Amino acid sequence: MKARFQLWLQLIRWDRPAGWLLLLWPTLSALWVAAGGFPGWHLFAVFTLGTVLMRSAGCCVNDVADRDFDRHVKRTAQRPVTSGAVGPGEALAVGAVLALAAFALVLTTNGVTVLWSFAALAVTLVYPFAKRFVSMPQAVLGIAFSFGIPMAFTAVNGGNDLFRLMSAHVNHTVLGLPAAWDAVPLLAWLMLAGNLFWVLAYDTEYAMVDRDDDLKIGMKTSAITLGRFDVPAIMAFYALFLAIWAAVLARPVGHPLFLLGLAAAAGQAVWHATLIRHRARDGCFRAFRANHWIGAALFAGIAGSYALRG
Repeated sequence: MKARFQLWLQLIRWDRPAGWLLLLWPTLSALWVAAGGFPGWHLFAVFTLGTVLMRSAGCCVNDVADRDFDRHVKRTAQRPVTSGAVGPGEALAVGAVLALAAFALVLTTNGVTVLWSFAALAVTLVYPFAKRFVSMPQAVLGIAFSFGIPMAFTAVNGGNDLFRLMSAHVNHTVLGLPAAWDAVPLLAWLMLAGNLFWVLAYDTEYAMVDRDDDLKIGMKTSAITLGRFDVPAIMAFYALFLAIWAAVLARPVGHPLFLLGLAAAAGQAVWHATLIRHRARDGCFRAFRANHWIGAALFAGIAGSYALRG
């Protein structure tokens, strides 16, 4: 049993926390913005544990879906499902248990958040297969990795009256959506849009690591689609991410510490340009694995701003 447990830990990438940290930082940032500061230990625990569990479940689904491709890629050939150490059924069972545990946490929030969790699950399940049909599947991953943002707002019921009024106007007047959507304000969607560009940036760096292998097996990735424009595109994605978050969070956060966090994130993005400019595997992988520090810098600026404002 100990040996099986070790394989399950490999399956969910327990030794590589960068993956769930990339999900966690924007989710916690949204939670702080929605609550106007610390959201309380209950929501903090729900979204932290839920993020780890859902990322782990996603790894299980992804490895089963990609097992026939992964054996041809140097970096993934020894994953438990690909190598045969864990069967597809066992991997899916582990993923299902983890997803159910995450769902149990969501059930402690409210009905609207529970409904949004089904949409998040659907996008998570779609992503592994998008790589077969979509030229830039990283965009699908971006949606999946950003779903914690609207869910954070629904868990806090829209943050405050201003957010609810803004979202109600857009939802009813412009989009014709039902009142249940009011808990997701325009600010949340703008943060999600910005975060989508961040995912495009770091997952294109990730795809550059495997580009040669992916070309041989016919996998579709943003690194292949962008071709020789990959590095400029990545830097543009970083710029759009930081510009959108700077614009939409300047007023609700409104503290110099947030600007410091933005500057720290921008500095790291510039450093990444030096890591990926030669398109070497090691440099691209190092850039990808360091990306969570960009999210950490932004979250520190946001959380610290609210703390200092009292």
